[in-house]
Amino acid sequence: MDSLLYDEHGYGDIHLVPDIDTLRLSTWHPKSANIICDVYDNKTHTLHPLAPRTILRKQIDRSNDMGYICMAASELEYYQYKTSYRDAFKYHYLKHKVNPTGDYNEDYHLLQTSREEIYTAAFRQHLKSSGIPVENSKGEAGIGQHELNISYSDILQMSDRHTIYKQCIKELADTMNISVSFMAKPYTDATGSGCHIHMSLHDASSTTYNNLFSGNDSLGPVNNVSHLFKHFLAGWMKYTPDVMVFYAPTINSYKRYQSASWAPTRVAWSYDNRTAGYRIVGSGKSLRIENRIPGADCSMYCSYTVTISVFIQQC
Repeated sequence: MDSLLYDEHGYGDIHLVPDIDTLRLSTWHPKSANIICDVYDNKTHTLHPLAPRTILRKQIDRSNDMGYICMAASELEYYQYKTSYRDAFKYHYLKHKVNPTGDYNEDYHLLQTSREEIYTAAFRQHLKSSGIPVENSKGEAGIGQHELNISYSDILQMSDRHTIYKQCIKELADTMNISVSFMAKPYTDATGSGCHIHMSLHDASSTTYNNLFSGNDSLGPVNNVSHLFKHFLAGWMKYTPDVMVFYAPTINSYKRYQSASWAPTRVAWSYDNRTAGYRIVGSGKSLRIENRIPGADCSMYCSYTVTISVFIQQC
């Protein structure tokens, strides 16, 4: 928050206003709850224009005014280590001192992931009990790497869920004397951790969710898509270089992009192909676009903001 607080007069106050819709139990802490606040200017008492949640709200309002509701989900990957946060810090995070919870590739490996179920089960249970609906969890390609997915929702609620999800897992890991990393590339020889963004547009005037990506057009091998779908995909791809700083915000983020890895290195789309930057997924009501470029270290408020912005720019 320092950048928001500082001006020519020094570090001043800001006004935090709780968003009551975000109130949730924090079941991993006794008799506790958490709530997300919007940042307001202390003098004008209006939303602070530089706060990421404010910027996202403005883009949501713009898309709603155009008749669209943005629905989204973020697939988040992370690494687990038997080493506690304090010990990892003491050992300067040296690889031979920080031991993963797994022993080998965990992707769809039932025995390996069951060995770590004591941690993953706790993550799932506390998220569910705290109002974060969990769809599934699975082991990933890296040693000690996991993915835990939560249900899709409107884009603001999804950003809030994503934020609480990360905080919950990190705090739970701390109580279990292990550590969790959402770095895009914890170690150079480890598979990177991504944050795949799934997006679709729905009709804002409809009382039920009406996926506007579904239609009668075709795009290569993909049938029954709308012109809006093709328009959205084209804009998302066109402006990818301009918004990469939001998908990959740190120096470490770019170490994830390596050829012949799960991280895409080209701006390309394909149908059900996980090597492409953009993947077309589902059909009919479930039709959506998956952006596989962002890393696990991205801010969802910023990433979703630029996703809506590039579409509006195309319009």
